[in-house]
Amino acid sequence: MYMEPAYREFCRRAQRNGQGSAKIDVAMNYREHIERDPSVAGGQPVLKGTRVTLRTVLASLAEGATTAEILADFPTLCDEDVRAAIAFAATSAQEDLPVAESPIR
Repeated sequence: MYMEPAYREFCRRAQRNGQGSAKIDVAMNYREHIERDPSVAGGQPVLKGTRVTLRTVLASLAEGATTAEILADFPTLCDEDVRAAIAFAATSAQEDLPVAESPIR
């Protein structure tokens, strides 16, 4: 799979440092890791420089996959990509989304 050279180097440096991710001093900006291109994956949001959809990563996490398992399944991703997917989901959950009320017992 194709990955932009600069992004590939970012991921390699993070893995070489033994951290699995690069140190980031600010809150995760998932927008730097997620893109939408009509010519890639039918325009679905993907992790930048890959064809791996955001939906695929979130579904894997929801099924109980660990970050290490996701990285093994999708070698074009790095730890920061998985964190970006989680940050996206967290941000989405903070928006005014309707939540079903629990029935009164």
